[in-house]
Amino acid sequence: MSVQERKQREWAERERLIVATARELAEQQGWDAVTTRRLAERIEYSQPVLYSHFRGKREIIGAVALQGATEMAVAMRAATAAADGPRARVHALARAYLAFAERNPAVYDAIFQLDGGLAYAREDTPEPLKDAFAALLESLGEVAGDGVEPGLFTEVFWASLHGVTTLTRSGRLPPEETERRVQLLVDRLPVV
Repeated sequence: MSVQERKQREWAERERLIVATARELAEQQGWDAVTTRRLAERIEYSQPVLYSHFRGKREIIGAVALQGATEMAVAMRAATAAADGPRARVHALARAYLAFAERNPAVYDAIFQLDGGLAYAREDTPEPLKDAFAALLESLGEVAGDGVEPGLFTEVFWASLHGVTTLTRSGRLPPEETERRVQLLVDRLPVV
């Protein structure tokens, strides 16, 4: 292995460590606890080393969001692959989405609530974000109904799931009714 290859590998490993540590700290104590000083201490590198990878917390949040979007897409696709029929796929998709958000609240916030400096719904949207939307669209596009634009329908359904997620997490909706909310939403789809 050349010196250059070793340095690139070390760079990538250090970057993964920074992102993993930020994610772990955010899941344990919230995003307010994630500071560059604290991260530098935890990964045992100086702050200038951390800044050589990320310009600050905003970019770290963005990196966590991209990683999380990839994981969310995988989870939704795995759930829908095991379901039989369009309605069952949408139900599985909704459950997988809500379960991901519940298991990974800080990552979910990085993807959808916090400013990670990422572009959404634009040409320059990063691929992991596009892929997470595509994972929604794959199942929702087939149930949009005649004359309804699949992308627009997917956005509305996604907004419903996001609303259930955020309102439940904030205590404004009782969590014990989540499954009934999902069932109501899925039952209103125009396909059998």
